[in-house]
Amino acid sequence: MEADDLKPVSIRFDDDVDAVDWVVAKVALAADDFDNGRSPDQLHRSFAQSQHVVFGWDGAELVAMGRLISDGVCNAYLLDVWTSSNHRRRGIGTQLVRRLVEAVPGQHVGLQTADRSDFYGSLGFVEQPRFWSTVSGTWLDGEGHSAT
Repeated sequence: MEADDLKPVSIRFDDDVDAVDWVVAKVALAADDFDNGRSPDQLHRSFAQSQHVVFGWDGAELVAMGRLISDGVCNAYLLDVWTSSNHRRRGIGTQLVRRLVEAVPGQHVGLQTADRSDFYGSLGFVEQPRFWSTVSGTWLDGEGHSAT
């Protein structure tokens, strides 16, 4: 899709986790190569248990989403920021991230990305020198996680 082909869209943002059809959301994420293996139920729980969530809708179609977890004091972590490939480069992701970051004033907001440094840099994020992580046990195989 050429930049000239991009038409402005009117996006409605909300935080209603229960308005999302998580089966449809998982299909959309997989189609955009943005699926990390969570089931629809696990996706739902990931968003429902986050302190802040934002969903972007083009009519009845879910076209963007993201979430933020926070200790409520000084540290927050931005996760699962996605905009449908058919809706990118129209400012939707920027609005979504800004809404999430503005929900935690005074907090350090971190994130991890492999390929969107330019996007996050344009929003004021600065690359940090190191990020370490581990998985407790087997990925997505802990208590309370459904295999379906």
